[in-house]
Amino acid sequence: MGCYDCCMRCLGGVPYCSLVATLLCFSGIALFCGCGHQALTETERLIETYFARNLQDYITLAYIIQYFQYVIYGLASFFLLYCIVLLAEGFYTTSVARQTFGEFRSTMCGRCLSSSFIVLTYVLAVLWLLVFAFSALPVYFFYNMDATCHTIDVLTETPASINQLCVDARQYGLLPWNAVPGKACGMTLSNVCKTREYRTTYDLYIAAFAGAGITLLALVHGCVHLAVYQVYQRKLRRRVKEEGAGYDLCGRLQRDRGGVLCSPYPAVTPDAS
Repeated sequence: MGCYDCCMRCLGGVPYCSLVATLLCFSGIALFCGCGHQALTETERLIETYFARNLQDYITLAYIIQYFQYVIYGLASFFLLYCIVLLAEGFYTTSVARQTFGEFRSTMCGRCLSSSFIVLTYVLAVLWLLVFAFSALPVYFFYNMDATCHTIDVLTETPASINQLCVDARQYGLLPWNAVPGKACGMTLSNVCKTREYRTTYDLYIAAFAGAGITLLALVHGCVHLAVYQVYQRKLRRRVKEEGAGYDLCGRLQRDRGGVLCSPYPAVTPDAS
């Protein structure tokens, strides 16, 4: 085998669909976990500095943020293992593996594992859809806050109306209703929007939301690819069985007729006239 043939065989054995899904999943999870973890830390600092003066007002939020950060650690570890298994499953179903172990010699255990992995990927895609929707909530909060700040910058010439424009963190459930001040209004809110902490937190939440979307795309892509390959393999096994049954019938007829098959129709002789 020449170098070109060897390279083409190696390239033909790469599971490109599984590789794309794995890279998307790796990048999406890294973006979601990294940016989400830092965004939660910046959110706690932002609430502590501008929306709450007493520690008891935001202690519950601090515990919730810490809990979500631990969840992010668990998600990063789980999806790291899942991406490795996804890529291994893709390599197992490539042409190189089929040439090594036979085209249709898959065992019942192998088919059961592949089907279970498809079901697991589908369940993860459904659950991650909820995570994707949940990650849009902080983006919505900061978007409303940014829109309010933009309105304040436009109405700087009328201070009376500016003081009526507020963002209340208590309305979003971030702080209890007895928290003081719990909200930022007028020029105070405008100054908050111009701080580095606010811009950094807003950008981090947008990046985490994009990472959740990329991960969801990777899960859907991997689930569809595995399901399509499973259906394709089932059709090929059925066709091989039908061809094998036809060969067995032909061999049986040859044995019954002494090794010679004759046509049941009379031979057509050409007309001499």
